[in-house]
Amino acid sequence: MDLNENEIRLKTIKAKKMMLLFSMLSIAMTFAGLTSAYIVSKSRPDWLKDFELPFAFIISTIVIIFSSFSIYSAKKSLNNDSSKTTMWLFVTFALGLVFVISQFLGFDELISMGYFFTGAQSTITTSFLYVLTVLHLAHLFAGLIVLAVVMFKNYKNKYKTEKLGFELAVTFWHFLGILWLYLFVFLYFFR
Repeated sequence: MDLNENEIRLKTIKAKKMMLLFSMLSIAMTFAGLTSAYIVSKSRPDWLKDFELPFAFIISTIVIIFSSFSIYSAKKSLNNDSSKTTMWLFVTFALGLVFVISQFLGFDELISMGYFFTGAQSTITTSFLYVLTVLHLAHLFAGLIVLAVVMFKNYKNKYKTEKLGFELAVTFWHFLGILWLYLFVFLYFFR
């Protein structure tokens, strides 16, 4: 590879990392704005003061933490053992699906407790709760798609020389985990 090709490659890597960073900052700012609006709305007279988070959200939190460990293990084994990498990616994907299922079980719990998103029985409190969790879930779906692409590329041995896509996917997955932890802690302490 000559110097010019190397410069182009380095600029491409830098550009892709910056795009991911800006995407994550944009997502973080969206959630910062929503959680700020949540705090401001707590002063409303119709704010529901005593509500419980569903137990399934605790399960979701544990699952997303384990998924960060599994994707870290996948990255760690990338250079040494392709079959281990595949296994850890599969575990991460499966944990992502368990997270999604537990979120929907959490929504069922919310509904059974009488916490609705819209309608006569809804409150501003529960609407915020749904918006925050569903918006995170939408980003997690994007993370699952990214993870599926990484799994396919790993299966095709695309990461033998260029690991950038893998590294970006790992960064995004960790970001989603940190974002959920933030939301869970925020919702738990600012009820």
